[in-house]
Amino acid sequence: MSSIFQYVKQAAIAAKEYNGLDFFPLRESLSGYQKDFKGHLVSDTRAGFNVALLAFPQGMAYALIAGLPIQYGIYGSAIATMVAPIFAKSHYITLGPTNATSVMLLSAFASLGIAGTQMLSLVPLLILMVGLFVVVGAYFKVANFVQYISRSVITGYITAAALLIIANQIPKALGLSLPRKGATFYDSITLIASAIETVHWITVGISLVTVVLYVWLDRFFKALPNVAICLITLSLLAALTVGHDTGVAFLSGINAADWSVQAPSLSLTNIQLLASPALAIALLCILEGISIGKSLAAKTGARLDANQAMFSIGMANISCAFFSGMPASGSLTRSSLNVTSGGRSVLASYISGVIVFIGAFVLGPYTRFIPQSTLAVLVIAIGISLLNKHAIRIVTRSTKSDAIVFGATFISGLLMPLDMAIYIGVGISIILFLKKVARPEMVEYAFNKEGHLAEVETPEQRSTPEVSIVHVEGELFFGAADLFRDQMRRICEDPNLKIVVLKMRNAHNMDATAVMALEELLLYMAEKNRYLILSEVKADLIRVLKNSGLYDTIEARNIFTDKASNPTLSTAKALKRAKAHLGNTVPNVSIYIDPVRDKQKKGERV
Repeated sequence: MSSIFQYVKQAAIAAKEYNGLDFFPLRESLSGYQKDFKGHLVSDTRAGFNVALLAFPQGMAYALIAGLPIQYGIYGSAIATMVAPIFAKSHYITLGPTNATSVMLLSAFASLGIAGTQMLSLVPLLILMVGLFVVVGAYFKVANFVQYISRSVITGYITAAALLIIANQIPKALGLSLPRKGATFYDSITLIASAIETVHWITVGISLVTVVLYVWLDRFFKALPNVAICLITLSLLAALTVGHDTGVAFLSGINAADWSVQAPSLSLTNIQLLASPALAIALLCILEGISIGKSLAAKTGARLDANQAMFSIGMANISCAFFSGMPASGSLTRSSLNVTSGGRSVLASYISGVIVFIGAFVLGPYTRFIPQSTLAVLVIAIGISLLNKHAIRIVTRSTKSDAIVFGATFISGLLMPLDMAIYIGVGISIILFLKKVARPEMVEYAFNKEGHLAEVETPEQRSTPEVSIVHVEGELFFGAADLFRDQMRRICEDPNLKIVVLKMRNAHNMDATAVMALEELLLYMAEKNRYLILSEVKADLIRVLKNSGLYDTIEARNIFTDKASNPTLSTAKALKRAKAHLGNTVPNVSIYIDPVRDKQKKGERV
């Protein structure tokens, strides 16, 4: 047995050395207790208790959003907050069910036409797949790529999700009888309109009382656990006035004694069925958790190990899959409350999980007194809070690209399942980004009679033989390669042109496509009796040219490396090489530069 543990330990050390992950960081995470045990324990206990008071009712609300029995949200809150600290180095992320993951779960199963018992049987497998996707992503450091997903996508998704949350809770707040849950916002609104005559007025009355109480509390007593106060108050009022025999729908009671380990049922068919929503939820968990953690860490001057945080999120989800939980992500409200309540270590999260766990047994049976309409109104309030007017204003007014990405994601989220909206938004943002960086435009400049650079309007302004210096600026990846080649070919069509000097200092990320485009340009220039020289070439570009074999084709004598200490030396050598190639002819030097980036360079001299 000892040999097995030794093997596991060595494997964990090897994995850490390979990718930086720490499989057992708990001792390091609790290192502060060695210096101030009592202070840390008091602070973490206070923070854990405050978070638990919020997590318990929020867990029920998020389960209601997802269309699951309320115990799934409570169990998920308990398990996620007890497991994540084992694998986390930072206390800035408090895990559990969230709005975004809950509504994504609802949308995924609704779009697949799965509900009831079949849905409950597939939830553990879905959560397991989410956890595995996140863990694998952490192993391969996917957190480093999260920054490339536009905030416009996230804002569009959250706005659509908020409207879907509201639309799906309106029937419960009004006591409507619907044949099914809406898979999209449009679907939900259509169902509400078709069933509006089934309004239950006593339920509406309870909803209105809940609205008045919540608005009053939120206005004058923001520091109190207002959600819990509303649930307790309306439960007492409903029990004293309407009871269970008036047609008012109540939540079901929780018997935590039946809570047990439930292994996901593995099936290739089901895995294929759930792969897309599981990947979308995993992506959402990463985006939520990392962004929340980085934001809260930055306020204290700390740094977040994003991949380690991802690993803890993945392990929390895997655990939730076996204990009737829900997808776990970073909760902004609970994470912020943990920090503001004085939480100092990951133990604060663990304590909150233990309290929620105990609450499931002690308070679970009493949830049957909570009117569904009361919880639905509180969920609608949560949905309204997600409609961030400030963020929407920024992404719709900053640039056209951001507005298009936001609009595409938002509209897709209203009309299609939310996992599809995420993919559409990310896809469009990538396409627009590539389009933006793949536009190498050049305008020719030459020296006028006064010796200043001026834009060349007609070819007659140049004399022969001519050397043209082309400033290559931007990304030379596959998206820009063909445009660069075509523009250079048009330049080379000038019959007076003899030599082209490419200044490559500001050319970045040349790939195989760009190498092939440059090779095609060389062949074309050879046919036109043109000569190519490269100047200000950096080491990374030299490496690409040598690896591809193009370095030898251009010839070393025509490639001049960049000198950071003397930026103009490389181009001066290139011009000297051009003069030698032309013989005794004195070249007239003209320059091609990007008109937007280099308007300031009109005073430059060669």
